Amino acid sequence: MNIEKNTENQKRQNPFLHPYNTPHNTVPFDRIQLADYEEAFVEGIRRDDEEIDKIIHNPDAPTFDNTIAFQDDSKGPHYYDLLDRVSTVFSCMLSAETNDDLDALAQKMTPLLTKHANDVSLNKELFLRTKAVYDHPDRELTVEEKTLLKNSYDGFVRSGALLDDEGKEKLRKLTEEASMLSLQFSQNLLKDTKAYTLHITDEQQLAGLPQTAIDAAALAAKEKGLEGWVFTLDYPSYSPFMTYSKVRSLRKEMYMARNTLCIHDNENNNLEICKKIVNVRREIAQLLGYDTYADYVLEHRMASNVKNVYKLLNDLIDAYRPTATKEVEDIENKAKALEGPDFQLEPWDFSYYSHQLQMERFNLDAEMLRPYFQLDKVIKGVFGLAHTLYGITFQENKDIPVYHPDVKAYEVYDKDGSYLAVFYADFYPRKGKQGGAWMTEFQGQWITRKGENVRPHVSVVTNLTKPTAEKPALLTLGEVETFLHEFGHSLHGMFANTRFESLSGTNVWWDFVELPSQFMENYATSKEFLRTFAFHYQTGEPIPDELVDRIVASRNFNAAYSCLRQVSFGLLDMAYYTKKEPFTGDIIPFEKKAWEKAMVMPQLPDTCMTTQFSHIMAGGYAAGYYSYKWAEVLDADAFSVFKKEGIFNPVTAQRFRDCVLSKGGTEHPMTLYKRFRGGEPTIDALLERDGIKKN
Repeated sequence: MNIEKNTENQKRQNPFLHPYNTPHNTVPFDRIQLADYEEAFVEGIRRDDEEIDKIIHNPDAPTFDNTIAFQDDSKGPHYYDLLDRVSTVFSCMLSAETNDDLDALAQKMTPLLTKHANDVSLNKELFLRTKAVYDHPDRELTVEEKTLLKNSYDGFVRSGALLDDEGKEKLRKLTEEASMLSLQFSQNLLKDTKAYTLHITDEQQLAGLPQTAIDAAALAAKEKGLEGWVFTLDYPSYSPFMTYSKVRSLRKEMYMARNTLCIHDNENNNLEICKKIVNVRREIAQLLGYDTYADYVLEHRMASNVKNVYKLLNDLIDAYRPTATKEVEDIENKAKALEGPDFQLEPWDFSYYSHQLQMERFNLDAEMLRPYFQLDKVIKGVFGLAHTLYGITFQENKDIPVYHPDVKAYEVYDKDGSYLAVFYADFYPRKGKQGGAWMTEFQGQWITRKGENVRPHVSVVTNLTKPTAEKPALLTLGEVETFLHEFGHSLHGMFANTRFESLSGTNVWWDFVELPSQFMENYATSKEFLRTFAFHYQTGEPIPDELVDRIVASRNFNAAYSCLRQVSFGLLDMAYYTKKEPFTGDIIPFEKKAWEKAMVMPQLPDTCMTTQFSHIMAGGYAAGYYSYKWAEVLDADAFSVFKKEGIFNPVTAQRFRDCVLSKGGTEHPMTLYKRFRGGEPTIDALLERDGIKKN
């Protein structure tokens, strides 16, 4: 038996190292084993080093083709270079289908991959060849080639290529320290979040909660081996509790637990870690010649500089603050009407009484809409919207391997019937899958030297409501918006049509990438769109017109308050990363002062956002949180064109595809946008959409 088993292992091939031989060269998830990753990583790095050696030891003078294009175009057989092939799959699995073994392997491989990335970006010979082409191009370049050349040169410079040896060594240490601090921040936040539970055994304390929240809490308790109900600080549990619970003392307990994460005197405290992160990033930026970390980040953003970011944030404060103040006053009045004139509205009361006011004004509740948003029909509706706008069609192909039974794979065909892309859909939460929603790629798009247009494989991953034994998956309107948002990202990937992969699809500047996704959200409250798929899952009756009218009418409920909340996060982010001197103050008072201009409710002195603000401490949004509002200005402005020319107008949609969606990062984002729009965007469309300004 052992001999037979060894023989079988010898016959087995690592799928990463050989042609996939699958439909459209899709990833053979059914053949990949844990050990395949490490072997492919090590071999991929070796091959990568080999390719770099070919470039730097090329006896010919540096040219665009033998140096710049070679780096972006140096694909191995069957499209991928090996390191890209394995890295893409591995990172996707860490997010969507991980386990302890994968997590352990990630800890083992990350230092190796980080070292390799630094070795490439700090390779002196490679930089000198790149600089030679950048200073003196050997031929007339296309617009896309010029962009690639500039990106290549800037990438080296921004990674420390111009530093002396001492500076390069210091940069390596600083980036390594920053990476470890961010990892520690995330681990502390996860531990502190999971450490808290609200365990209820008295059924009366469930007063006001919808059955969906009660059922989820009962399941959470069962999974922990407890009687009764368990609520956590995870958003799907926390948000319904704060919105519906009638027990004010428990709302306060949940709110304070959530808003004091990682500031307690225990091993999960992030206060000092946050200060160190801010300071290390400032040091990195100043080592590279920038005044602040924000200056470093914004060099490659549409906003361009700190002044423009603050102008956007301050303009929004000026425009939205009066309405936001009125919204809070209305909620306070509603609370006093229900509880008495002496009632004082506290932060843990806001969601609850806001919901009461929404019910009074619009008689609309998220639970009312679920019966009309059956996921299978929502999918058909979204696919149908893409067909109406762009003429594309989706066809499930069960021969394409997937990494979990929940995942479906579709072939996407263009309006002329030609193959366009592969689209994966992974909708439900499960163990081993991160929360939230995202779009990713298993294969990017590019055009080979021989002229073959390699088409992308894109994936949308969400955590939508799961079906039960009694009911199919029934979504909230917010979940429909989430699907549309990520689907917008996938269209950006599927329509990619550029020469170089590093410039295709969603490889664009951070404050531009959210335009296609946020643009699609506009359809969620469109009567015409809702009527294409919103049918009652039991009776088949279409969603009533009066319910649609209530959805549309309630669209701007608390819109100004929500806007200022986002602006406050942007102000906090900029306050940290525009510092020129070491940050030595106390986090909590600094935070209160930083976002004070955007606050319309009193602040509690013993709460803190910074210590749990993953976006700017452990994610990619440091000095970039404003991007959400920046892209919202763009998407509202873009959709105003559709409203004028017809929201389903295929001619307008084709122009949007040709000017924006298919171009990736081949040109400056504003150049692409103005080509579609005919001019630069203003905040007027956003103000009109949010009801701040009448059209």
